[in-house]
Amino acid sequence: MSGASRPTLHAGAAAPAREGRAWWPWVKRIGAWTFFALVAWLLVQQARTIDWSEVLTAVGEIPLPALLGGLLLAACSFTLYSTYDVLGRHMTGHSLKAPTVMGVTFISYAFNLNLGALVGGVAFRYRLYSRLGLDNVTITRILGFSMLTNWLGYLVVAGFAFFFWPLGLPPEWKIEGDGLRLLGGALLVVAAGYLVMCAVAREHTWHIRGHELQTPALGMALLQLLLSCANWSVIGGVIWLLLEQQLPYPQVLAVLLVAAVAGVITHVPAGLGVLEAVFVALLSHEIATDRLLGALLAYRAIYYLLPLAIATAAYLAMELRARRRRRLGLSSKAGLGSQP
Repeated sequence: MSGASRPTLHAGAAAPAREGRAWWPWVKRIGAWTFFALVAWLLVQQARTIDWSEVLTAVGEIPLPALLGGLLLAACSFTLYSTYDVLGRHMTGHSLKAPTVMGVTFISYAFNLNLGALVGGVAFRYRLYSRLGLDNVTITRILGFSMLTNWLGYLVVAGFAFFFWPLGLPPEWKIEGDGLRLLGGALLVVAAGYLVMCAVAREHTWHIRGHELQTPALGMALLQLLLSCANWSVIGGVIWLLLEQQLPYPQVLAVLLVAAVAGVITHVPAGLGVLEAVFVALLSHEIATDRLLGALLAYRAIYYLLPLAIATAAYLAMELRARRRRRLGLSSKAGLGSQP
C-alpha cells in the first residue's frame, strides 16, 4: 500500500510545480523580443546620425594605400581586442573554444563601439555567453577581466604619451603641458601599482572595504599589458594613416587617448561628435579642418560602421544556430519521450 501511494503523491506535487513554471517560457520569449526590438531601434538611430554622403566622399578622397593600411590595422585591432576574453577564459577555466570566445568578443566590441558599453559590452556578452552555456558569475568575471585589460593598456600608453609627448592644449582647458606630464606620470604609477599587486599577492585575492578583488599572476598581468598596449597603439595608427601621416604619430595617438576618455565621460554612443570635437580643438591649428574631419569620417566608416555590419550578420547567424540547436534538442527529447 505504501509503495503504491508514493508515485501518486509525487505526481500530485509535481503537477502544480509544472503549472507554476508554465509562464517562464513566455517571459523569456517576451524578454528576447524586447531585446531584439531595442537593438533594432538603436541601430536605426545610429544610422540616422551618419551623413552617408560625407562618409563616402571622405573615403573616396583618401589614397588607396592609406585606406588599405587603415583597414589592415583595424582588423589587427579587433583581433587583439578579441583576445581579451581568451585571457578571461584562462582565468575562469570555462570550456568554450578560443575561436568561439573571440567571435563573441568581436560582436560585443563592435556593438560596444557603436551603441555604448551597456548594450554592446554587457548585454551582448551576457546573451551570447549564456546561450553557449556559461553562468552569470563566469560571464561577469570574463567581462570584468576584459575591461581591466583594456584600461590597463590605456593607463600605460596614455601615461607614456602624456609624459613624453605632452600636447599643447587650448587655454580654456586650463591645463598646461606640465600638468599633462604630471597626469601621465600618475597614470604610469597606477599601472605599476597593479603589476606590483599581481607580483606580491600570495593567493591573488584582495579584500577592499568588503569587496573581493581577484588579480592574476604577474605573467598574466604582463600579457594583459602587452595586448592592450598593442591594441591602443594600433588604433592610433589607423587615424595616423588616414591623416596621410601629416602629423607625428605620438601626437595623433595622444589626441585619440584624450578623445577616448572624453567619450566615456559624456556617455555618447560611439562618441558621436566628441571624437571630432577633440581632434578639431587640438589639431585644427596644424591641419585643415576639412581634411581632419574627412579622415575622422573615414575612420568611423572603417573602425565603427564596417565592423558593425559584420558583427550584425555574425550575431544573427549565431542566434539562428542557437535556435536550431534548441529545436533539435526539443525534438530529440520528444522522440525519447514517445518511445514505449
